[in-house]
Amino acid sequence: MKRFLPVVAIVLGWTAVSWASTPTPLSTLRAVHALTNSEASQGLPVSFEATVTYYNQGDVDMFVQDDGEAIYVQATRGAKLVPGDRVLVQGHSRASFRPDVVGDGVILLHHGTLPKPVPATYDQMIRVQRDCMLVTVRGIIRSADLGVDGVVHTIAMHMLVDGEPVDAVVVSDDASATKELLDAEVEVTAVVSGNFDNKLQLTGILLEIPSLANIKILKHASTSPWSLPITPMDEIIEGFNVQNLTQRVRVQGTITYYQPGSAVVLQNGSKSLWLMTQSRNPLRVGDLADGTGFPDVHDGFLTLTGGEVQDTLEAAPVLPQMVNWSDLSSGSHAFDLVTTEGKVVTEVRAAAEDEYVLDADGQLFSAIYDHPDVSGGIPLPPMKDIPIGSKVQVTGICAVHSSDAFHGPVAFDIMLRSFDDVAVVASPSLLNIRNLMRLVGLLLAVVVVVVARAWTLERKVRRQSGELAYIERRRSRILEDINGSRPLAEIIEEITELVSFKLRGAPCWCQIADGARLGNCPPKLTHFRIVHDQILGHTGGLLGTVFAAFDPLTKPGANETEALSMAAALATLAIETRHLHSDLVRRSNFDMLTDIHNRFSLDRRLEEAIEDAREHAGIFGLIYIDLDEFKQVNDLYGHKVGDLYLQEVARRMKRHLRGGDMLARLGGDEFAALISVVRNRAEAEEIAGRMMGSFNEPFGVEGYVLQGSASVGIALYPEDGVTKDSLLSAADADMYVAKHTRRHTEEALESRAGRGTRGADPA
Repeated sequence: MKRFLPVVAIVLGWTAVSWASTPTPLSTLRAVHALTNSEASQGLPVSFEATVTYYNQGDVDMFVQDDGEAIYVQATRGAKLVPGDRVLVQGHSRASFRPDVVGDGVILLHHGTLPKPVPATYDQMIRVQRDCMLVTVRGIIRSADLGVDGVVHTIAMHMLVDGEPVDAVVVSDDASATKELLDAEVEVTAVVSGNFDNKLQLTGILLEIPSLANIKILKHASTSPWSLPITPMDEIIEGFNVQNLTQRVRVQGTITYYQPGSAVVLQNGSKSLWLMTQSRNPLRVGDLADGTGFPDVHDGFLTLTGGEVQDTLEAAPVLPQMVNWSDLSSGSHAFDLVTTEGKVVTEVRAAAEDEYVLDADGQLFSAIYDHPDVSGGIPLPPMKDIPIGSKVQVTGICAVHSSDAFHGPVAFDIMLRSFDDVAVVASPSLLNIRNLMRLVGLLLAVVVVVVARAWTLERKVRRQSGELAYIERRRSRILEDINGSRPLAEIIEEITELVSFKLRGAPCWCQIADGARLGNCPPKLTHFRIVHDQILGHTGGLLGTVFAAFDPLTKPGANETEALSMAAALATLAIETRHLHSDLVRRSNFDMLTDIHNRFSLDRRLEEAIEDAREHAGIFGLIYIDLDEFKQVNDLYGHKVGDLYLQEVARRMKRHLRGGDMLARLGGDEFAALISVVRNRAEAEEIAGRMMGSFNEPFGVEGYVLQGSASVGIALYPEDGVTKDSLLSAADADMYVAKHTRRHTEEALESRAGRGTRGADPA
């Protein structure tokens, strides 16, 4: 027994330590706000109640508020939540611009009232004094445009609030609203969010507006933009008026990059900043310096404009951080001093810069050295010659081309400070064309012609390597666009441009079958030698034809066939991918037999109608239709006749509906019609009566004459149900009563007619 006592003690000790190490969930928003980003990054558990102030079902963005505190929650898509819902949020903390929450589970408790929105000024919002809160903001709409964020239709707006620019977005596809909002003075009720760069630094204000109902027009535009007088293009500056009250700020950091008359980069720990300056004063890279200028946002990045830099002459070198392609393409190292490796694909000297194109694990990027000012007569030093295929290590500033890293990798360049920032790590393999040509040159040094030919061939190979790298880079971008949301016409035009480049500028175009002609087609084709290749689908159908035009004196070459074959393959992939996407979208929403909406589509529209009716206290109707004796049609005439009968029934009933109504096939011989707007049950019954009129005339199908009929049931929201399922059940039950009432009536009439016949005088 004594032998087991130490074991028991150890187990009890481990249990006590485990209990002690389990943190208590944070139960209030104030507790989450009290965290630092370092603490929030530990993923501390949270469990609190709050009220939803904004939620977009097509996205993961949710804002909640409680007891004067507000926070962002990353929720799941498709939750049945609306502003005003009281929820229990369970999840964990996360480091972000400010500590926020990842909602592992969001539970609806009940629907309540929204917190009262508080007025907000631009200064309060940009100073993060109203972050994530429900506010009212007054401003003037400068632009309002329809767009698509993923699968959600939105209206993106730019506003002036207290004379400063603010972005706003509302989920809506109402095109008419954009015209009404333009140049209007409005009051919006919205949640304060923000625009951020790759380092989660605030670059502007974004107002998340729950619906168009949260936009109140205080004063319409005095004049329609389309009725303004025409201004000559060279006189538009007369309308320019900007009152810039931005205050000068001062920053401090180590100089990591300096381009006299253009830019300085200062870095302080993990933070780095691009200063735009016209100064040409001598500055030493690696010194601690003070910078001053005016805060601004350029291409989504925080910058200082009108910059001035004062070198303290105190050395404070920054060690470059070793990173790979994935780290750099994430955008989180924008303007940082970094070191990375790659294999040289090609090198180009241009008028203003030298460029080395590098390959890192199959991904291309450029290391660029901007030429210094040579106006003083100082000759430009020769470009550092690095053999193609060499593995090099480059050090410089990561210049990111886009501030949006939330939708995939972003393009970037490494800005070199001098040629010393390029160091060869490994020479190319000895078995390469360059070394073979050197060997030939040594063996035939006495033959000047051969030496000249070798030199020419080397230059040609280098140029071709650069062209191949460029072609492959554009081809990769086309493949990304095919899998993205770029319009098909733009993709086809980019394919023709790539083929034209590959064929040394030959005009190239594509004729889509039963569609448009895209690309560069010469006006008179009789002056050219035309080569073409068919764009064939994988099932053998002709999708189009790709053409190229050449000088009639040129001879056909293998590169023509290769280029057109590549274009046809890319075009096939682009066209069929778009067709497949369109077909899948249609199949998910429409019944393939009758070409009307299916049950899935009806369920979605019903939920939207319920949400709209609940928000605006509206009424709508649902008509349930069941065909009588449809099974006998299939049994007597066959399923083909039954299918044709269903198609004709759907066409007739659809003609009796209004523009905003919807007809759907629920399955078999059951249909439903969503009547979007009715004032009372009598209007719904009148529409149902018109639909029943579809069966007054017999149906001619495959030589047969069928006399059809149907039974209908009607349900009104909210009188007969307030949910999708309760409305469908009520309409189905009403149809069932109508069907059996009519059947009993017909049986009674037949019975009465039979008794009258038996009681008649035989004579």
